This record gives sequence, structure tokens and C-alpha cells, in this order.
Amino acid sequence: MFTRIITGVVGIALAALIIQMGGALFAGFALVLSLIAWFEYARAFHKKGMNITFITGVIGLFLLWGCAWLGNAEETMAVSTGIVLVVLLESVLLHGRVSFVDACTSAAGIFYFGYPFAHMVMLRFLYPEQQLATSFGPFEFGCAMIWVMFIGTWASDTFAYFTGSALGRHKLCPTISPNKTVEGFLGSVVGTTAAVAGLGVFFSLPVLEMAVLGFCISIIATLGDLVESVAKRYTGIKDSGNIIPGHGGVWDRFDSVLLTAPLVYYFVLLSGIGLK
Repeated sequence: MFTRIITGVVGIALAALIIQMGGALFAGFALVLSLIAWFEYARAFHKKGMNITFITGVIGLFLLWGCAWLGNAEETMAVSTGIVLVVLLESVLLHGRVSFVDACTSAAGIFYFGYPFAHMVMLRFLYPEQQLATSFGPFEFGCAMIWVMFIGTWASDTFAYFTGSALGRHKLCPTISPNKTVEGFLGSVVGTTAAVAGLGVFFSLPVLEMAVLGFCISIIATLGDLVESVAKRYTGIKDSGNIIPGHGGVWDRFDSVLLTAPLVYYFVLLSGIGLK
């Protein structure tokens, strides 16, 4: 527990520095995290006897990240199409070593990690001219929304854990994650909605829209956690890695963020809160 707490404190401090600095530092760190998570994914399915196209995945993740950095949707479509074609081609040229199931699982993993971290980069640099006034000074809009995404996701996990520990009686998905309860999920919904609404006040953003965003984050964050749980049960692993002492691997720590990052990005675009 002590190691977990120390790692958490150091991790939050490092995250705060990288988020606030933005620029190439933030974008580069997002790329590194996606590559580590991809390695953990490939290793997990390798233990299941599957041959994941690792090098193709590394190249694909780098290209998807580059598209996000450049902000070009047409290039993203081209790269995505290329990834699918190359992975499927490998199942033909390397038939006997790479099966069709291996190819599909590889493509799914590339997009599973590539798109969310790409959306994280796009979110950080969204509306760069927009400055939000706070008691701690001005925040770039994209920087503020990254904090909303992370704090909302952390709040979802935290409220679910404490509410479930205190009041949990009914299992949410017993065959996937035995420790999750309906009561914990409801606590997450209420707590995350309130927390993100509070961030709306802090960042001078529309509180009602932010409350709706918090509600959505609580649901999607739970789904992200369950998706990784399904994968871990299928591959027979307990943790995706041990690169983060006391916390497991990057995939373990970012399983919910993999879905909440695209959610927050598109919520901002559709709601127009960055333009109000």
C-alpha cells in the first residue's frame, strides 16, 4: 500500500507537469504510453497462444499519433485503412504463423490504443486561443479539458470503490469483475456528475453541460474498466504489467481513459462549450 501511495503521488505530480507544459512534451508522452500499452496487449495475447503483429502495431500507433499531432482527419482515414490492409495482408503472406484471428485481434488492439491516445493529443490542443480564468490563473481550454477528463475518470473509480465497499450488495457484472457492485456504480454516477459539475464552476464553464459530461464519464469509465477485465479474463492475466509500482501496467491505469478521452473530445465539439 505504501508503494502504491508513493507511486500515485509521484505519478500525479509528473502528470500535472506534463499536462500543464503541453506541446511536444505532452504529445510525446502520449505516444510513449500508447506504445507501452500496445506491448502489454501483445504480450497478454501471446500468452494465449496468439501471434500479434507487433511491429505493424508500433508503426500504426506512430502514424495515428502523427495524424493527431498534425490534426488531419483525411490522413487519419488513410492511415487507418492502411493498417487494416497491412494486417490482413500479413495473415495471407504469413499464413501458418499469423492467422486471420491473430490479424483481427492485432487490428483491434492498434485502434483500441491508437485512437484514444490520439484523441488525447487532439483534446489537449483544442481551441488553443481560448483561455479560462480560474483562481489559479488562466488555463488553456485544452489543458482544462484534459484535467476534466482525468479527474472525472479518477472520480468515477474512487466513488465506485468507496461506495461499493460501504454499501455494495448487488453484483454489477459478476462473471467479468466480481468486485464491482450496482451500488458502487450508482455512487460513481452521482459522485462523478457532481465532481465534473464542480470543475465547471472552477473553470467557468457551463455547469449543466459539465454535469451531463460527468454523468457520461461515469458510465463510459466503468465500461472501459470492464472491457479490460474481459480481455484479462480471456488471456488469463491478473495485471497487464508492472511498470508502475503498486499499480500494474499502463493498460491497467488507462483502461477507463481509453474510452473517456474520445468521449470528452466529441462532447466538447458537439456541445460547443469551448466556444461559449
